[in-house]
Amino acid sequence: MKQLKALILAAAALVAAQAMALTDSEADKIRERIKPVGEVCVGAECGAAPVVASSEPRSGEEVYTAACTACHAVGVLGAPKTGDVAAWEERLAKGMEQTWQNAINGINAMPAKGNCMDCSDDEILAAIKYMAGK
Repeated sequence: MKQLKALILAAAALVAAQAMALTDSEADKIRERIKPVGEVCVGAECGAAPVVASSEPRSGEEVYTAACTACHAVGVLGAPKTGDVAAWEERLAKGMEQTWQNAINGINAMPAKGNCMDCSDDEILAAIKYMAGK
């Protein structure tokens, strides 16, 4: 009786294994469906040239385009608009040095450096001059 049970169990396992076996084409289709969409690669190992910071400071226009335009193009939360002479004259009445320090340290709704943490202090000054038309 034990032998019969073992034989039936072995036969059932064999049938189940064959039923679950995938053909090569089915396995390939599954591999194709679940393969990664892309790869993450950082640095020169990927074949791309490494990003090197410029040794030259960015111009006021470059800093403005990269960091300031979101608020200063439309005057978000009272930011003086680029080219609005009256608004900038009001800010600059305190002096360029004070306006520059306010931009570096943040003032009212403006965060320090306008969130341009990779901007040098000189680049911030250049952006102020660009926006004020100076």
